[in-house]
Amino acid sequence: MELADEIRIAAPKDVVYAALNDPEILKQCIPGCEELLQHSDTELEAKVVLKVGPVKAKFGGNVELDKSGAPDAFSLTGSGNGGAAGHAKGGADVTLTADGDETILKYDAKAEIGGKLAQLGSRLIQSTAKKLAAKFFKSFATVVAEKQVA
Repeated sequence: MELADEIRIAAPKDVVYAALNDPEILKQCIPGCEELLQHSDTELEAKVVLKVGPVKAKFGGNVELDKSGAPDAFSLTGSGNGGAAGHAKGGADVTLTADGDETILKYDAKAEIGGKLAQLGSRLIQSTAKKLAAKFFKSFATVVAEKQVA
């Protein structure tokens, strides 16, 4: 499954980049996130509860960041396990482009799923993934823009 989109955020690039590296902001924006722990500058651990169609699962997972292109770009890879519901792994490439006082965030993500989730059908999985990504980025853009005003 592949997802790609771009979103305009009403904040300068350095502020957006800092927010993308702030576990408290990320936890607030990730749908269903119950816990987000930062183990190092490049390693995060998350616990997320998601409902996909009839399947509700609690996922535990790890994310590793590659900040070698920072602050213009970075990559992340991760995997999660939802027990009987299934598992997922994937990654994303994110680029940040300054546009005046705003930032354009583009992402290109790929994911693979297995277990009960994979049996739900690709159309349901794809639409759910798009909704979750849209919800995250809308929330993220709002939180970052509000921090600018405060």
